[in-house]
Amino acid sequence: MRDYEGSIAFLGIWGWYQVKVIFFLCILSFPSGYNILSVIFLLAIPPHQCYIPAHSNLSQDWIQASIPIQGPNLERSSCSRYELHVMQNLSALRIKPNLAQIHNDSEFGASAGVMLSSLKQEECKDGWIYGTEHYESTVVTEFNLVCDNSWKQPASSLIYFLGSLCGCFLSGQISDQFGRKPVLFSSIFILSVFSIALSFAQSWAVFNVLFFMVGMGQLSIYILLLVLGSELLVGVTRVLFSSLALSFFYAAGMMAFPGTAYVVRNWRHLSVFMALPGLACFPLWWLVPESPRWLVSKGRFKEAELLLRFAALENGVEFPSDLFCSAKSEQSQQPEQPEQPQQSEQPEQSEQPQQLEQPQQLEQPQQSEQPEQSEQPQQPEVSGYLGLLRNTTTRSITLVVWFLWFSLNVSYFGLSFNMTAIYGNPFLNYALLSLIEIPAHLVSWFSAKYFPRRMSFIGFSLLGALPLFLIQITLHKYHNITLTLVLMGKFGVLASEGILHLLTGELSPTVIRSTMLSSAALLSRVGSSIAPYLLQLAVFYEFLPWLTVGSLSVIGVLVSLFLPESFGKPLPDTIDQMQVIKKFKFKGLCRQKDDGNSAGVQEPAVSETSLSEIKCSTAF
Repeated sequence: MRDYEGSIAFLGIWGWYQVKVIFFLCILSFPSGYNILSVIFLLAIPPHQCYIPAHSNLSQDWIQASIPIQGPNLERSSCSRYELHVMQNLSALRIKPNLAQIHNDSEFGASAGVMLSSLKQEECKDGWIYGTEHYESTVVTEFNLVCDNSWKQPASSLIYFLGSLCGCFLSGQISDQFGRKPVLFSSIFILSVFSIALSFAQSWAVFNVLFFMVGMGQLSIYILLLVLGSELLVGVTRVLFSSLALSFFYAAGMMAFPGTAYVVRNWRHLSVFMALPGLACFPLWWLVPESPRWLVSKGRFKEAELLLRFAALENGVEFPSDLFCSAKSEQSQQPEQPEQPQQSEQPEQSEQPQQLEQPQQLEQPQQSEQPEQSEQPQQPEVSGYLGLLRNTTTRSITLVVWFLWFSLNVSYFGLSFNMTAIYGNPFLNYALLSLIEIPAHLVSWFSAKYFPRRMSFIGFSLLGALPLFLIQITLHKYHNITLTLVLMGKFGVLASEGILHLLTGELSPTVIRSTMLSSAALLSRVGSSIAPYLLQLAVFYEFLPWLTVGSLSVIGVLVSLFLPESFGKPLPDTIDQMQVIKKFKFKGLCRQKDDGNSAGVQEPAVSETSLSEIKCSTAF
């Protein structure tokens, strides 16, 4: 159907149908936002040090001196202690340690005692003792994911995001084939059931398997809601839903989770609470409609007509009787096209004398068939990932969108994971980090309503990149300024992400829109999977992670210049309706050399044009 939006214009822009769709879809986004910070709080690493058994018979002085002091900030070691048997022997001989380094006082330096720097250290053979100031228990404290096993903590984050990646890969393909609504509620079911199952995990390996399934459902919900809303709504209501309403409820879920984690500080109990919003959303199955636009693309006109009749009844408008007549006639003519050449070939073989008597009559059908044959390759209506890479237009836009989603999520989760290193209460810090999303989405919605998509994305991306370069100046000296810069960076990243979500949906045709968004979300989860390990670059240079993330944002700005503008343009339904990626021609490189021997020789115009396009145009 060529002009779906024009065909459903009888519904109007605002009505009870649009209000109901926006409200119910936004409610369904709450579980997805509520769950995303589980990576932070379930896997939180509280302060810890080696455990000294109560039966070790150490004096109070030696218990106080048992943990080495390390680093410029004179912090106790988290992964080592002085050899226990040596301390036991010295304590039995009533030899006291020199506590000058521990108390950082010169008076202790003059007192007698064993210099602690002369003692050998050992690993924490008896386990660890964890601080309980902020957390009663986490996955890290339950399975001792510290010191030699510290690699397991970011590995669990990676597994969660790999689950999100896998969920995006499967949900996009399945929803393009079987519908948006069934896959959406299946993702909510997976998120809820496996969140409850997390509380019964008895080993790190089992936890990772269940956490993978939780991640599989989390992002699929948001992507499918974005697709479903963009197909159910048109015009201003679609912009309001995509850039503001959906993001607002998603951010509300994010803000609610730190409050829940503040009250419920046991990770097993917290994982049960993670399932409650999803379970509360199942009654909405009977209130959320399937996408009529998707039904039309699959030729299921009766179901689409039934949904649109109900929408017209809710808005109090009259349903046109001939809504899908043209689309049905086009569908009925498609199977007859391959049979036409066979009908024209039979008279050529069996009735050769008639070709001499009436040559003009036989040539006419051949001329009318040529345009039909030449137009067939220009309409590659193939869904799935093959549709994304089928021709130059889809392939170039897909590659740009993939990189932008990747770089934005590296920045987003890089900021989120590093909030644990910022001074202050973690629950308050993450509540502020979630709260900043609301003004970011408000500004993103306002920009999407009145300003071009591409320029808005560039401006917000630069706003998010600048603080990443400034944090290296304020990190250790000015804690409040550092927190402000992080919030500023989060604001820019989120505002640009809202524009990118809308831009991706508007550039993608209906037949591959869900696949395009889910594949872009898949690449975004690749970026989020890298983010925890990106922070390990601080081993080489303390601020290298911030510089890397900021550089990715700047590169994303340059790459976005190639995207076409979709502001004020109708949504494409087929691949041949997509816009072409922008090209930049450098005329200074295209000067042709004059050759004295070439006077009077003229080259074909077609060859000159092709050479200039090859040498002087920059495009994907």
